[in-house]
Amino acid sequence: MARQPRGFLQEASHQVVAGGSAGLVEICLMHPLDVVKTRFQIQRGKTDPTSYKSLGDCFRTIFQREGLLGFYKGILPPVLAETPKRAVKFFTFEQYKKLLGYASLPPGLAFAVAGLGSGLTEAVVVNPFEVVKVTLQTNQNAFTEQPSSFVQAQQIIKTGGLGFQGLNKGLTATLGRHGVFNMVYFGFYFNVKNILPVNKDPNLEFLRKFGIGLVSGTIASIINIPFDVAKSRIQGPQPVPGEIKYRTCFKTMATVYKEEGFLALYKGLLPKIMRLGPGGAVMLLVYEYVYAWLQDTVNHK
Repeated sequence: MARQPRGFLQEASHQVVAGGSAGLVEICLMHPLDVVKTRFQIQRGKTDPTSYKSLGDCFRTIFQREGLLGFYKGILPPVLAETPKRAVKFFTFEQYKKLLGYASLPPGLAFAVAGLGSGLTEAVVVNPFEVVKVTLQTNQNAFTEQPSSFVQAQQIIKTGGLGFQGLNKGLTATLGRHGVFNMVYFGFYFNVKNILPVNKDPNLEFLRKFGIGLVSGTIASIINIPFDVAKSRIQGPQPVPGEIKYRTCFKTMATVYKEEGFLALYKGLLPKIMRLGPGGAVMLLVYEYVYAWLQDTVNHK
């Protein structure tokens, strides 16, 4: 009996390290696309003076006006958050999956429900970092002229506090974004991976897993993006300084739909897919390979 807690702690530590590694690799590779996605999502139509004509125009404009480092605005909050965020994501998914094993749910449904639970838990951890990140990403001054992440966080706390007007602004939208994404992401990946046969060739097996992860991230991104748009509107700058137009998740979605049309709820979809399609595959593969390596290392000791 004495070995059981030690075994659980060892396995949990492997899940945490593997999840944190997955998040760090993904954010370093994909952050520029997250900046572009956020810029598209805060646009309020063609009359918006900061409107970008296309994906290419957005990349060119940011590079010309803000320099190469403009694509890495707001990267410190996600870097600081990614290790605990992805650690929470993968660790809680594994724990919810184990708990659901005691219920009489079909395995396919259990993966989706465990993903939903992990996403909701992850959202609570990451939302304050998201508020700081979005505030920095929507700042269109040169990189050297904007405040640091810590100064920006202090300003948010000073003006809005720690609650739903400050550092936890947009929490409901973040819960929806992460809950829906993880439900689809984990549910699709593990169900399809269990259906498609394992390939004995390591290279082909890598491509099999990468392809399933790519499709998982893409489908999850398409389904959850209205929550993402609402989150960006709530956490980003309001149209009229001093007046709060975007307050709650579903009311913000309704306002965007009414004023800008249905497609406005899918703003930033292309850069989001470009990031979270391959990024989702990278995360799952890094997690699985790092976790397997840690398990093998311990077993060979």
